[in-house]
Amino acid sequence: MTSRNEALQSFVDAALAAYNEFAQGPESLFSLQKIFSALEKPGTETLHPGNRLPVCSYLDSALEVDAGHQTLGRLVDQFRKIEPSLEWRRRSTYNNTASENFVDGHANAMILGPGGFEQRTDVWLGATLLAPNVRYPDHDHSPEEVYLVLSKGEFRQGMGDWFSPGIGGSFYNVPDIKHAMRSLDKPLFAFWALRTEKSL
Repeated sequence: MTSRNEALQSFVDAALAAYNEFAQGPESLFSLQKIFSALEKPGTETLHPGNRLPVCSYLDSALEVDAGHQTLGRLVDQFRKIEPSLEWRRRSTYNNTASENFVDGHANAMILGPGGFEQRTDVWLGATLLAPNVRYPDHDHSPEEVYLVLSKGEFRQGMGDWFSPGIGGSFYNVPDIKHAMRSLDKPLFAFWALRTEKSL
């Protein structure tokens, strides 16, 4: 059986602990159980030289988690160990709901999934970074999704009001719901975990 390298496995373990502590609601918990059960079997590992975009200069300030959040602090520590090898990318498609500074003000990184450290189609685990005062466009996708937010910022589901999960906030997106996020006067950082139909 293929084994996962130590740094990546430590990150997965830390993500599992953090999601388990902060996720709420039966839909989130059921989805996460399926996601992390699937991740018990490592995917095909790929090597990355790492690629940062200019907006990544906000990473350090976005990841300043209060020392009182021990589980989140451990997750940040493990993320920092693998981050230099991540491929940070811009979203290739967006619409007029995005702010004018969106293109240069955001970056996404796939950790596990297409283009990530493990090529897999059953589970996607990644992160999004927004510079201050950036609105991510309305978008949707068929996989269900669970967010874990590590900084202040606002999110929207469907035509609902904007809401602020806060540091450690976690919420669930049903399949195909339009959703968006926006940073305020500080950068926003969030992890997302998606479960595709292939992981059922």
